[in-house]
Amino acid sequence: MDRIKFGTDGWRAIIARDYTIDSVTKVAYATALWLTRKFKNPAAVVGYDCRFGGEMFMEAVAKILASKSIRVYIPEQFVSTPMVSLGVRMLKANCGIMITACNDPVNYNGYKLKGDHGGPMFEKDAKDIENLISNENEIDLELLNWNYLLEQGLIQYINLENIYIKEIRDNFSLDRFLSSGLKFAFDAMFGSGQNVIKKLLPDTVTLHCEVNPSFNRIPPDPVRKNLHELAELVIHEKDIDFGLAVDGDADCLAMFDANGNLIEANTILLILIHYLAGYKQAKGKVVAGFSSSEKVHKMCSHYEVPLILSKIGFKEIAKIMTEEDILVAGEESGGIALGSHLPERDGLWAGLMVAQAVVDTGKSLRQLLNEVLAITGPFSYERIDLELNRNIRTKVIENCKNDIYKNFGPFKVKKTVLLDGTKYYFSEDQWLLIRASGTEPVIRLYAEAGSAEVTQAIINAARNTLTDNQHV
Repeated sequence: MDRIKFGTDGWRAIIARDYTIDSVTKVAYATALWLTRKFKNPAAVVGYDCRFGGEMFMEAVAKILASKSIRVYIPEQFVSTPMVSLGVRMLKANCGIMITACNDPVNYNGYKLKGDHGGPMFEKDAKDIENLISNENEIDLELLNWNYLLEQGLIQYINLENIYIKEIRDNFSLDRFLSSGLKFAFDAMFGSGQNVIKKLLPDTVTLHCEVNPSFNRIPPDPVRKNLHELAELVIHEKDIDFGLAVDGDADCLAMFDANGNLIEANTILLILIHYLAGYKQAKGKVVAGFSSSEKVHKMCSHYEVPLILSKIGFKEIAKIMTEEDILVAGEESGGIALGSHLPERDGLWAGLMVAQAVVDTGKSLRQLLNEVLAITGPFSYERIDLELNRNIRTKVIENCKNDIYKNFGPFKVKKTVLLDGTKYYFSEDQWLLIRASGTEPVIRLYAEAGSAEVTQAIINAARNTLTDNQHV
C-alpha cells in the first residue's frame, strides 16, 4: 500500500484493501511513540462508531498504546466523535483517537486524531505522528493480552455517552423544549449519535437509529440526496416542526424546516449568528471556512461581529478557537462548533442550539431563516466533486496558481482570492472556488449566486472549462 498520510481530517482508507489491522496498528504505534516522547505518563481516549469492524480496530489501537504504558480510556459501546473530544477534555487526556470514516461510503474506515484541547489535532502534531509511521510493525499484536492490560489498569472502560449527555443537560433548557409542544424528527443515518436524542427527548420521531454497518447502502452523509426519507417524514407528519440529521460520527448536520426544505450548514451558521449575536446579544468572533457562503460577511457586518476566515479543515478552525474568543464557527461541509462548548464540530449540539433558538424566540425555523435572508439577501450554494485522473487534477491546480482561467463560459473573472484553493469572483454575490480535496482524489467545485439557476450555470461552466482539452 502507499505510505499512510493524514488529510484535512485524519486518515481514511478502504477496509480490507488499505485499512487493515496491520495498517491501523502501524498508525497506533506511531501515535504511541509520539505520546511517550511528548508527555510524561500520557493518557488517551479511543473510540469507534458504527462502521464495520469498529470495535476490533479500536481494541487493536488500545492494545498498542497500553503496551507502551499509555493509560487508555475506551467506551463500552460505539460513540460519536464529539464524545471522544469531550472525553479528552474531561479526563485531561493528552490525545483522542476516533475510529471512523465520518460520512464516507460503507467500505471506508478511518483514524481521527484529537488534541488535548478537545478538538482536531493541530497540523504540526499530526504531521509529527505521520512521520513516525513505519512500513514495518514494531509490535506483534497477538502477543498482547487484553485481559492482562485491563487488570493492570492500562485499559479502562468509561461511559463517554453519559459524560456527553450530562454536558447537554447542564447547558440546554431541555424542560423548556419538552414543555413547548415542539416536535422534531431525527435521522441518525445509522450512526453513533443514535442514542442521545432518544434518551434526552424520547418523544422525538426517529429514523435509522439502529446499528447497520451497511447504512442501507446510503453513505451517512447529511446531504440532500441521502435524506429523502427524513424529508418525506417531515412533510407528511403535519405536527413535526423541523428535522435534524447527523452524519456517521455525529459531528456534522443538516436540517429541514416544517415544509421539508433542506437547510444546510451554511444557512445553519447564519441562523446561529442571528440568534446568538442578535437575539441573545452574545459577544465573540465568528470563524468560517474559506469555502463558506459569502453571506456570513453580511451577517457579521450587520451585527458588527468580527469575522475570521480560515483554511478548510476543522483543525484550522479549532486552532483559531483555542486562540480567540469565538461565538460560533462553521464550515460548509456540515461542521458547526459553539465557542461555549468545544473547539470541535458537533452536529447534535449545533442542532439543539437551533432548537433552543426556536423555543427562545417563539419563531419557527422558517421564520428565523426569513429574518436571516432579510439581512443577507437570497442565495444559492452548491458543491460538487470532479473525479479526474491525477494528471488532469495536477494541471487544473497549476492553472489556478498560474492565473490561467480568465472566464468560465459567460462568467468573467473580476477578482481572485487565494487562501485555500482559488476563489474566482464574478460579482460581489457570484463566485466559484476550485481546490483539491484534502481527503479524497477529487477536485472540489464550490459556487454561490443569488439563485439556484445561476449557481448551477457557474458549476456547469466550470466543469466544462476544467475538462476542456485546451486547458488540460
